[in-house]
Amino acid sequence: MDQLPIDVVSRVLHVATAIVLVGGSVFLRLVLMPAADGLAEAEHDALKERLMSRWKRIVHIGILLLLLTGLYNYVGVTRGQHEGDSLYHAMVGTKILLALVLFFLASALVGRSAALQGLRDKAKTTLLVMITLAAIIVAISGFVKVRGIPDASPSPGDSPTQVQE
Repeated sequence: MDQLPIDVVSRVLHVATAIVLVGGSVFLRLVLMPAADGLAEAEHDALKERLMSRWKRIVHIGILLLLLTGLYNYVGVTRGQHEGDSLYHAMVGTKILLALVLFFLASALVGRSAALQGLRDKAKTTLLVMITLAAIIVAISGFVKVRGIPDASPSPGDSPTQVQE
């Protein structure tokens, strides 16, 4: 059975979910928060409560989709293509670790845990850190995608020492 349609759907779902979550975070930080600063405290708190209850569902579903599609894309699609490519695996490992930190911060921002209240109290800073992490993750993804699969076969004119890694 041809896996290509499933592979494409998984990749598109992964990228689209990342776009929604990162775009939503950028919107919150750069548009909504500055606009809401001018509201009276009661209005601000009411808006924040309504917003976070809706955003929480999107964040949690998005994290789940990113974990599922990311696992499928790595294990089912690309890992075998990069057998022995230590740079690829190091970069993807770094991307995964940064994504887990990003997921933690996003969950903390929409959560209710008293232990993480400090991250919510400094939501502007937390969102800025999240946006920065997301940009680094996108850069890593772009690098490993553009870098592609190293060709181990010698090109005409290469000496044997040039091909070895």
